Amino acid sequence: MADNPRRVLPPAETGPPEIDPPRHHRSGPFGIVDIGTTKVACLIGRTESDGSLRVLGFGWQKGRGLNSGDITDLEAAERAIRACVGQAEDMADTRLRSVTVNLTCGQPESRLFNVQWPVGGRAVTENDIRGVLNEGRNRAEVDGREPIHVLPLNFAVDATDHVIDPRGLFCTTLNARLHVIDAAATALRTMESCISRCDLEIEDLVSAPLAAGLSSLVLEERELGATIIDMGGGTTSMAVYAEKQMMHTAHLPIGGLHVTKDLAIGLSTTLIHAERLKTLYGNVESSPDDDREMLPVPLMGEEDHQLAKVPRSMVVNIIRPRIEETFEYIKDRLDSSGMGRAAGNRVVLTGGACQLPGVREMAARMLGRQVRLGRPAALRGLPELASGPAFSTAAGLLSWAAGDGRGFQDINLDGEPAVGMFRRFVNFLKERV
Repeated sequence: MADNPRRVLPPAETGPPEIDPPRHHRSGPFGIVDIGTTKVACLIGRTESDGSLRVLGFGWQKGRGLNSGDITDLEAAERAIRACVGQAEDMADTRLRSVTVNLTCGQPESRLFNVQWPVGGRAVTENDIRGVLNEGRNRAEVDGREPIHVLPLNFAVDATDHVIDPRGLFCTTLNARLHVIDAAATALRTMESCISRCDLEIEDLVSAPLAAGLSSLVLEERELGATIIDMGGGTTSMAVYAEKQMMHTAHLPIGGLHVTKDLAIGLSTTLIHAERLKTLYGNVESSPDDDREMLPVPLMGEEDHQLAKVPRSMVVNIIRPRIEETFEYIKDRLDSSGMGRAAGNRVVLTGGACQLPGVREMAARMLGRQVRLGRPAALRGLPELASGPAFSTAAGLLSWAAGDGRGFQDINLDGEPAVGMFRRFVNFLKERV
């Protein structure tokens, strides 16, 4: 967090007081890529003089080469990313050298660490903050996994708790509670290789639910406690927010594509027609007319486009168990994390799969909390196509790339020239391997 300079108010007759600086700090242009199982999105933006974000370019492609967040076909993923980034670059009339990318690969995990750092009675300095975070990063290192985020939740100077920025405070011991998010190193190297093949570098790698929370949660929800659930095509991720911080996150290899596959298998139809049935007629809750409404279903492999007729209730009965399973897993993860109380009584659903009718009501019933659907905050220049829940992560990534959601932005945490954190990690891997 930046130190606030002392402000001198001008005399009343000279005009209004100086306004606070914009919350975004980067000018631009800068770009992000949201790589998902079912879609790839690229946004190019810049920060306006009033601190708001403007989208200069937008690209969207069908996702290819990914399964449950992990890259399984390097060439297919490269083609999708190249096409997507090219669309955004042409629209923005600029070329990107580096991008901020969402983290869904490598089975991301969330852990908490408590670090004690000796200060010896002097004032806490930037070097102490840097030392605490590096100590947490070192303690989090596990064979085969690498930390991506080391997020300070709060500090304590001796017996004084709940300190946000301890710099300048005198203490004997600086205590810190750190939230570390790590992922499998091999999956990260595959992601870096894929982006490099697109003639780009990864400037930063950001947890998908962290990005979704930045775009979809209001300030009061982040402060008082809320759980955001990002229901994507191949994965569902959740994050617990409290005291304006992301306290816990978890990823599940279940998404909307699994519902589509269930329908295709259960109705003996193609994935394309199963997706169409889900979009037009899908629901999680039953209605009295479901048994009477008959839906045409093209049978897979049949000649002459032979159609079967199935009641809508059959579609609902195939969809419901998969959505129930998803929320059962989320409830188990929330209970086992010990964050149920910190999460408060609020749940925000986002991501493309949350738009299925009845999902909100089922979530409220199974999780026992108030539930609302979350959309990304409005961004100037963003097409209407990208304003729905499916693009919450992309909008949050753009906010992060602009400087939102970060702590201690004025400290070079590694004592090195400013280089993206993920780039430093990749360089470390190359040196070691």
